[in-house]
Amino acid sequence: MKQFDLYANADPDSSQIYPFFVDVQTGLLEQLNSRVVIPVAPAQNAKSFPKNLCPILEINNKKYALLSHQITTVSASFLAHKEGSLLLNRDEIISALDFLLTGI
Repeated sequence: MKQFDLYANADPDSSQIYPFFVDVQTGLLEQLNSRVVIPVAPAQNAKSFPKNLCPILEINNKKYALLSHQITTVSASFLAHKEGSLLLNRDEIISALDFLLTGI
């Protein structure tokens, strides 16, 4: 598993609201059986999301919001269906985490 990889949400109860998770955990902690992830949700109304906390990302030509304030952990085995990578959005993701944790 690589940092910033994008995974489909395999939970049928929440996959409509959060269709993806992005893995933000460093690869240096690969031996852990859990991963730190941020849910990604459709951004129907981008104005309702704080830009510095929830940047808008394009995935498969659709707009999604990175919900950094809902950061969580999941079992590594839960992340079974890799959909791609958000490595090109690294700066936006790190900035959102910086704002969440430090307010900067």
